[in-house]
Amino acid sequence: MRQNSVNALTKSVIFEVEIKNTIQLMILIQSPLKSILVNLFTLLATAWVGAQTTISGIVTAKNGTPIEGANIYLDGTYDGASTDASGAFSFVTEEEGVQTLVISYVSYEPFMMAADVSQMKNLKIALREDVNSLDTVVISAGTLEASDNSKVSVLKPLDVVTTASALGDFVGALQTLPGTTTVAEDGRLFVRGGDAGETQIFIDGIRVFTPYSPTTNNIPTRGRYSPFLFDGITFSTGGYSAEYGQALSSVLLLNTVDEPDQEKTDVAVMTVGGGIGNTQKWEKSSLSFNTSYINLAPYIAIFPDRNDWDKPFEAVAGEAVYRQQLKGGLLKVYAAFDSTNFKLTQEDIDLPEGLDFQLKNYNFYTNTSYSTDINDSWKLDAGGSFTISKNDILFLDNNIENRENSAHLKVKLRKRFSNRFKLSFGAEQFITDFTEDFRNPEFSDNYGFNNNLSAVFAESDIIFSRKFALKLGLRGEYSDLFDQYTLSPRSSVAYKTGKNSQLSVAYGDFYQQPFNDVLKFERNLEAQHTQHYILNYQYVANNRILRAEAYRKTYDKLVTYDTEFPVTNSVIQNNGDGYARGFDLFWRDNNTIKNVDYWISYSFLDTERMYRNYPVAATPSFANKHNLSTVVKWWINDWKSQIGFSHQFASGRTYTNPNVPGFLQEKTKAYNSLSFNWAYLISQQKILYFSVNNVLGTKNINGYQYPSTADANGNFNRRTVRPAADQFFFVGFFWTISKDGSDNQLDNL
Repeated sequence: MRQNSVNALTKSVIFEVEIKNTIQLMILIQSPLKSILVNLFTLLATAWVGAQTTISGIVTAKNGTPIEGANIYLDGTYDGASTDASGAFSFVTEEEGVQTLVISYVSYEPFMMAADVSQMKNLKIALREDVNSLDTVVISAGTLEASDNSKVSVLKPLDVVTTASALGDFVGALQTLPGTTTVAEDGRLFVRGGDAGETQIFIDGIRVFTPYSPTTNNIPTRGRYSPFLFDGITFSTGGYSAEYGQALSSVLLLNTVDEPDQEKTDVAVMTVGGGIGNTQKWEKSSLSFNTSYINLAPYIAIFPDRNDWDKPFEAVAGEAVYRQQLKGGLLKVYAAFDSTNFKLTQEDIDLPEGLDFQLKNYNFYTNTSYSTDINDSWKLDAGGSFTISKNDILFLDNNIENRENSAHLKVKLRKRFSNRFKLSFGAEQFITDFTEDFRNPEFSDNYGFNNNLSAVFAESDIIFSRKFALKLGLRGEYSDLFDQYTLSPRSSVAYKTGKNSQLSVAYGDFYQQPFNDVLKFERNLEAQHTQHYILNYQYVANNRILRAEAYRKTYDKLVTYDTEFPVTNSVIQNNGDGYARGFDLFWRDNNTIKNVDYWISYSFLDTERMYRNYPVAATPSFANKHNLSTVVKWWINDWKSQIGFSHQFASGRTYTNPNVPGFLQEKTKAYNSLSFNWAYLISQQKILYFSVNNVLGTKNINGYQYPSTADANGNFNRRTVRPAADQFFFVGFFWTISKDGSDNQLDNL
């Protein structure tokens, strides 16, 4: 802080004392010069005092509240003061002419005034709030952050691998958050009454076209990508940014690590396989990679499930991130591949010998992104991705081979006009080439389509004060396949209701083209459409987070067809519609109980839709009315262990009973699963990890299968569809080798 006017007064007093001493000395001198010297010193003192200027004024906030303790000074000098309780200040200066007056105070924007010092009297200055401060309002409607760097994070990246029910899958961890629906036999994200295909995933802002490993009925899939290469996850359950499109329900944004802190090697040995990873770091670049091999054959030999496996699930996967620091920017190249293979026979009520199914898949994904600051106010983000996915499927006497080649190109510019107004805009291109060959002894055919989608978007962030912010966006898309233009306005408003609380409101239009299983048969269609309305309340204080959110979604132009599944002769149209409404609650607390971190999520969902082959509007079979998740993590220092529990409850899901009138008119029993995990720190870099899903062995039911024809009495018998296994056990040993000797794969242990 600058020295105040005491300095100037001190100099004046010292000078006056020196003058008095000198005058007294002159009196002692009996000389004719005495009167001349006295007059000369008096003249100098008068001139010195006359050169001082008093600078004064009052400093307040915009609402007129006085600001006490503000720092005021002339730039480049030691002349200054601080405001008192009434906001007033005053100090003297010897400076002359045009000077720069600076006023600063914590959580307010600095004020600067250039003028002649003679004009700096009785000033009235109102400071503006600094909107970059930590307590500034954040647009939060529909958005759940999982990042180490976010102002408000409901999860951390580490939570993905330490949540008991997740089994190291980031999608599994997100299924404990509000807005998601428990569909245990599927494994993908079902959000607020939306189909799993209505959620899109992006890595470093670039689209992932095939984010899940392929599977078959009643065996849940997993996300393809390792959580260890990501340092941030943004999960938008609705109302997301105009920068992202082609998702009716939600988007999931994954951000890879910008720069590793050190070189290291990670080794994993597991009951289902193993893996190894390594990070190399140079002066301006780094490379990280992970590889893994999974084979369920040994596990199934010990713990058989309800399937008859001819070849248990086997997968080989690898991924890498290369980073290069360029002048003013960062280039990242991400690549991932995986290959899966399995063959089994599943129980089927229409097939006494069971249903034979075999799948081989190969998937390659690469993503390049570049981010740079052009200057102090302009920033450029650009990138692209390319995907190759091949499937070879055999079931009964049918052979299906399909291949998808997809690409995404994107460029975005951001302009910061001030701390209060920022604008981003850009363009992107999506390209898809899909082909499929179908063969059986009696019939063969091939299908496919080429789809080019162009998009432009613009979005502005307007921060009126620390309490009030607005985001406005607009997205336009053109489909070459449909020859259709769509326009999607989106907006969000946030208002800070207190020191630790805020309200947010969001609205948006969202479009998504029909899925591949429809487009390969019919291309004379339109994009499906939905509108989101969201009201959000958020409270954050003392390592506690409370979120409450109500929403409504309306659907139209949903795809319908008149056969059980889309086939060549199906009548496929955009005649469907529907709605989804409800509310979500989330509470996380890692402060109240020592060494205990927990969160609770609850979601209420009311939804109906007319789509696919539905004869009437109904609640889809993937929608639970009530979902409740509880996650607890407890660090026991004496045991060098973290123990975790995760419980998921979901009310029953609809199914059609052909023995009684109606469609999707009955419900299964509720779903319950309690999972447990234990991470033991053998040494700082060696961890033994154990987990079991559904530790109580609850007999959950995924649904029922009825035969295609009734028996002699006109009744339809049924088969209960249970999970392939009631429980799943996992044991893993994780070893990190690094220079500092303290880093490990569960970083907080």
